[in-house]
Amino acid sequence: MADKGEKAIRSSGWTTDMLIGFPDGLLLLLFTTQVLHGKGLTVGGFYNLHWLILGVCTLLMMIAVFRANRGDGDEGVMTPDEEKKLKNLDISRPTIEQIAIEMERDQQLWEKTLADEKVELRSFGLRHALRSMMATGVFFLAGGLTAFFPYLANEDFTAASRTSLVLSITGLLIFAILKSRITGQGAIRVTMRYIVTGALVLLASYLISLAI
Repeated sequence: MADKGEKAIRSSGWTTDMLIGFPDGLLLLLFTTQVLHGKGLTVGGFYNLHWLILGVCTLLMMIAVFRANRGDGDEGVMTPDEEKKLKNLDISRPTIEQIAIEMERDQQLWEKTLADEKVELRSFGLRHALRSMMATGVFFLAGGLTAFFPYLANEDFTAASRTSLVLSITGLLIFAILKSRITGQGAIRVTMRYIVTGALVLLASYLISLAI
């Protein structure tokens, strides 16, 4: 567990919690509802399944955020103990060195992402970590309900899916504009990023729905 002087991976208030929670919840439920709404589930079965998905994933998100705020992540580079374990597996030295290089490269990419997203690092505080965990969970739920609520309001799931799609796209566009203002990134670049992400989610949901 991190001590009070250790820096958290990310902890900069409710804005960061919104930036992390809302789009993940929205895109997850947009994906699952688009895949499953026409698959012959009963209305009750569809609702129960998605409440379960939303509840479990919200809990997992909250746990991940608490751990991130606490600083449970590793340093992103290979430790001597990890190198020793790999040697005990009879892995060749060049392979171990390549794994170490990839780990360092991933750490550099992560640090660049933190800088690009203007994520502020803070010392760990239990109250702040719990508040961040709860806020992220609320934003994740809000995002998920944006995509899921039309199905709760209309048991004609074909019509509800169209409404969900419109609300989800609108929600992503509004979120992208807010994110660009909060982080200082270009509005067009951020908006295009989420449009592409949403399109990929819809394409994946369509292809999977055909396959099942």
